[in-house]
Amino acid sequence: MKVLAIQFDAPHRVSIQEETLGLPGPGQVLVRVLVSAISPGTELLVYRGEWPQGLPVDETIPGLAREFQYPVRYGYATVGEVERTGRDVPEEWLNRTVFAFHSHQSRFLASPDHLIPLPASLSSEVGALLPNMETAVSFLMDGRPVIGEQVAVFGQGIVGLLTTALLARMPLGNLVTLDRYPVRRDASLRLGAATSLDPADPAAVEEVRKLLDAHQSPDGADLTYELSGSPAALDQAIAVTGYSGRVVVGSWYGAKRVNLDLGGRFHRSRIQLLGSQVSRIAPGLSGLWTKARRLQTALRMLRTINPQELITHRFPVSRAPEAYRLLHEHPEEAIQVVLTYEDSE
Repeated sequence: MKVLAIQFDAPHRVSIQEETLGLPGPGQVLVRVLVSAISPGTELLVYRGEWPQGLPVDETIPGLAREFQYPVRYGYATVGEVERTGRDVPEEWLNRTVFAFHSHQSRFLASPDHLIPLPASLSSEVGALLPNMETAVSFLMDGRPVIGEQVAVFGQGIVGLLTTALLARMPLGNLVTLDRYPVRRDASLRLGAATSLDPADPAAVEEVRKLLDAHQSPDGADLTYELSGSPAALDQAIAVTGYSGRVVVGSWYGAKRVNLDLGGRFHRSRIQLLGSQVSRIAPGLSGLWTKARRLQTALRMLRTINPQELITHRFPVSRAPEAYRLLHEHPEEAIQVVLTYEDSE
């Protein structure tokens, strides 16, 4: 059968590959893809040619644990329906709606062990945001916000917004977010941020500190998240963080370098810089948490928040190059872009 797959051929070059896929073998299922979500963070690093040299594509996803080089197929947020089952696969898998950490492709073969059944109450589009929500859950686990704390979040892309939505459900003292684009700041306020500012404003850092001062925390934020993907934002995140505060660095800058001013108040403020990455459970929590448990928590949070409104654009897979150009050239217009597969039949 005909299958369409997205391939990154070189920086700024995306093609649609057509190939033939066979029937499922023993222990396999055939998944017909309904929708896949583009990661505006890691996938744009691939699109822009900013992937770090020598780093594997993804050591934790089957088929991606290899050194990065073009051409490459990359993506990890796919929802589809089990269309056929092979021998030794229980019949209840047939017609199930499932999530897979799989690249953008109209059909694929998989072991049921690599699929996550989705509840009927969850739309396919929202289900495709599972990796983003898992990342947001991971950020909260690593940052460990405490009741009454004041929190700042830099970056209100899809992951930043989901992180804000989770934080807004906690009894914090204050929650301030920052993003360059009005469409994202507006969404941030709808999801529960008390204030959302433009970090490009020269007075942004001072304004954040004033907002936090108003809530009796003169030293700044207790907890700050840097989720923007912009290296310059990390310096700002440190600047708004108070004595003994934590800065969770969730951004992946790829090949971009980060210049930090650590010669001023940082040295005497005992600020902690914490790297957070979703591929593995933090060692301090791994005795109680597994990836499966965290994924189930993320699914519950998707049902609770239902972030359908954060999906701003939909493209058929045949127009995938346009989707990447939009995210690269006009990020101010988009929050989450998804690909649909009706035209791939």
